[in-house]
Amino acid sequence: MNQSNRVDEERQLLLQAQQRGPLATLAAWVRLSGPGWLQSAITLGGGSLASSLYLGVLAGVGLLWLQPLAMALGIVMLGAIGYVTLSTGQRPFRAINQYVNPVLGWSWALASLAASMVWCLPQFSLATGVLQQNLAPGLLGPEGPLGDTAAKGLIAAVILVVTVAITWSYDSGRWGIRLYELVLKLMVGLIVVCFVGVVWVLRSQLDWGEIGAGFIPDLRRIFQPAPALQPLLDQIAEPGRSYWVRQIVAAGRDTLVSAAATAVGINMTFLFPYSLLRRGWTREFRGLAIFDLATGMFIPFVLATSCVIIAAAARFHGQPVPGLVAEDRTAPGRKPSPAEQREYRSLLLGRLAQDLPEEELARLKQNPAALEQRLRQLPLAERRLAATLVKRDAYALAQSLAELVGRQGAHWIFGLGVLGMTLSTITLLMLISGFVVCEMFDLPQGGWSHRLGSLLAGVGALGPFIWGKASFYLAVPTSVFGFILLPIAYLTFFFLMNQPRLLGDDMPRGFRRLVWNLLMGVAATVATVASVTMVWVKAGRWGIAAVVGLVLLALVVQVARRGRPIPPPAAQEETSS
Repeated sequence: MNQSNRVDEERQLLLQAQQRGPLATLAAWVRLSGPGWLQSAITLGGGSLASSLYLGVLAGVGLLWLQPLAMALGIVMLGAIGYVTLSTGQRPFRAINQYVNPVLGWSWALASLAASMVWCLPQFSLATGVLQQNLAPGLLGPEGPLGDTAAKGLIAAVILVVTVAITWSYDSGRWGIRLYELVLKLMVGLIVVCFVGVVWVLRSQLDWGEIGAGFIPDLRRIFQPAPALQPLLDQIAEPGRSYWVRQIVAAGRDTLVSAAATAVGINMTFLFPYSLLRRGWTREFRGLAIFDLATGMFIPFVLATSCVIIAAAARFHGQPVPGLVAEDRTAPGRKPSPAEQREYRSLLLGRLAQDLPEEELARLKQNPAALEQRLRQLPLAERRLAATLVKRDAYALAQSLAELVGRQGAHWIFGLGVLGMTLSTITLLMLISGFVVCEMFDLPQGGWSHRLGSLLAGVGALGPFIWGKASFYLAVPTSVFGFILLPIAYLTFFFLMNQPRLLGDDMPRGFRRLVWNLLMGVAATVATVASVTMVWVKAGRWGIAAVVGLVLLALVVQVARRGRPIPPPAAQEETSS
């Protein structure tokens, strides 16, 4: 059956279900869902896991509300671009260039491609981490027969081959799309079950009242250290106290931004409309598209990320990494990993730099024994706080399952869940890269042009080799990068949704238009303010200058295009086909 006949069949299924009532409609929506699960698969990736893990470590359960709120705002914008795409049948990149501004259109495409390539780095790093630490430490671990570098190379090569094969199946006609979406649904289900299992194991240790309160927004938690860290801070005198507060706030800021960015990234905004077009959906499927986002994307995301935050808070929040502080080594236990030891030392070294002149600090660095002795002379409260802030890795979080399934079973269940998470995300990032390349070069969406374009995201295979810290944490800085780009998409969709020449009779009117614009305005404003803040923090005046330059370029192009005739959507579609 060709795609046209399949879409007609699905359309008739929807119409018949609507005539039979809400339950039948719901059943039809469940049966036909798909693009929302693609979004879920990319959302539940390394960024979401790492951000949730560190939110739990730094803030406990006090920020459980953050990711659902960011996801809700993102779904508003995805719903908007989905509405425009299904109403017009036009490819969004061309519609934006024609009806809004080509600077925004090209910025959206290039930013989506860049984000996909950068975001692939932590996925390979995460997959390597769980294989070396959880699933096959004896064979592939740093101390294994292959050695660390060769093992990482083998892992990266195998993952690249597997993900390329899965991604290219998407171009195998209708059956390829169905198979691809089924595999991703299974992976998403495995991820959610794994992390729900972690919370189930810890249920007797949890304060459910505090967890419930964590879903209520409290902006104060963004700007100050968590209450569990306060007792240690109270034991520290100035100037040490100010140093540690800055460290906590800075780490929390990046983690907060990462959590918001991984809820809905800019490359996800590119994937959704093109996956709708690829399925052949039209305006009759607009309700299904919203349902697909709510069920296939929002529910699995909130379940999985909330469970990771709860588990991380229960296990690690306010607790030093065992084995780092000499005075706390009362019994043998897990030896801190090299990454944990390096970060602990780095935090203390930053604190020591406050007290010593640069020349004396430089001399100490040339004498490792003297430097270690000097670090051990820092107050015990400061060393404990440093050990508390050290980033955890896959091995530590997996221990949460040990009480239920044993130590080895815990590593297998957790490792498989994370591996499924990373593989699904890598394939989606490859898929997006192919979509973007085809759009930028005006090539058909499919075939070898899409397949070769998808290989650009394969640069992520370098991830395990360029990051020396905790493999999970690579997802945080890459997510901050993606978040800075997000307002490009949000502002573009806001303008696109208010283009009567494009939407025609499908343009929302009256109260519906007011609601759409209110929701989109809130989402775009929040994303823009947060993004500009991060540009200033990360890049200073040069970053702000780049933002101003992009805005001025868009204004110049808009003025130059004023008065130029724009063909109606039907004519535009004919010329582009």
